[in-house]
Amino acid sequence: MESISLWQGLALCGIVSWIVISSSLNVTRKLRTLVQPWVSHHVITGTPMILQIQKYQHGFLDALFSGLSCVVSVPFYTAFLPLLFWSGHGKLARQMTLLMSLCDYSGNCIKDVVSAPRPRCPPVRRIIATKDEQENALEYGLPSSHTLNTVCLSGYLLHYVLSYTQSEDASLKFAGFAVVCLIVCLTGLGRIYLGMHSVIDIIAGLAVGFVILAFWLSVHNHVDSFIVSGQNVTTFWAALSLLLLFAYPTPELPTPSFEFHTAFDGVAFGIVAGVQQTYHQFHHESVPRIFTPQLTVLAFLGRMLVGIPTILIVKYCSKALAKWILPIVSNTLGIPIRSTSYIPMLKGSVTGKKTGEIKQSGYIKKLPVFSSQCSFDVDTGIRFLQYSGLAWSVVDLVPLLFSYLRL
Repeated sequence: MESISLWQGLALCGIVSWIVISSSLNVTRKLRTLVQPWVSHHVITGTPMILQIQKYQHGFLDALFSGLSCVVSVPFYTAFLPLLFWSGHGKLARQMTLLMSLCDYSGNCIKDVVSAPRPRCPPVRRIIATKDEQENALEYGLPSSHTLNTVCLSGYLLHYVLSYTQSEDASLKFAGFAVVCLIVCLTGLGRIYLGMHSVIDIIAGLAVGFVILAFWLSVHNHVDSFIVSGQNVTTFWAALSLLLLFAYPTPELPTPSFEFHTAFDGVAFGIVAGVQQTYHQFHHESVPRIFTPQLTVLAFLGRMLVGIPTILIVKYCSKALAKWILPIVSNTLGIPIRSTSYIPMLKGSVTGKKTGEIKQSGYIKKLPVFSSQCSFDVDTGIRFLQYSGLAWSVVDLVPLLFSYLRL
């Protein structure tokens, strides 16, 4: 107990120290000054290669790469992970959720630190087929999040499948590796073809993805052991999640990246808190798994019909509850707050300021001990609680409904 508390305290103190040091020394701006011109130069000089690739424009390629970008996007993984939990592969689901959260945080931090532009359109032709892609286009370019996420998640999935099957067949391993490499290559090529990224963005996505994957493969078992049987898990993760909100860098101009991070930060916390409480009930290694007599495909479809509407209802209720509770708590504690989108009556305090500027204007400086910041953006807390509630329902409330319905 003492050693666990010690490392938890050291980890949190380390993050607080980084927040203080990076804020006082203006680390983000200094790093941006060093890196941004070099990256921007490569984005400009890489434009002819993008145009060369786009010469092969075809309706089939437009549909192929647009579809692939949806399949490897964060919203797809967010929708896919609950089904993975309900299929009985709880360890894989929680590991991929936390890995996705790490990828999202790391990738978005680098994007906003570097603040490098995407390829200029025109002359580059940019294909945006979905609302998700419209939001992605508002972010900075380097690194390519789609490439980074695909490297990490497909690589970890291959590792899990090979470990789960315990196959020693070299041809099977080679085939799995070849499929992963093909998906990664098509994803990177597709991001260039769609005009969303330069070659330098793809290279950075590959490099960062391989580093994160190697790191995760070395620590994932320790992380999982801590979540399912550690001490102070929920308290520690709540503190960690809060500090990561403050530690997020301020971009050169406003982007949606911080909102994406806040949502997945909440998802990770909800998953950890829910699994830690209900591991021995619903998430241990002996639970029924899909394609077995204990969990048939028909029963799994029943789980989907019950689970998906339930988590959507919880998401809506969590948001409504947070919008009601947080202003009351803040007023009770005397904490000045504002809202940029969720609470209309609080929008008056941001008159004359850009919405994105308020959302991301120096979250590091919002710590009371460091700053004279006049108010806090309550939307961040609402978004965090909304997605925490959604994730908690996936691993706690919905499995409880399954047990009552004998699904």
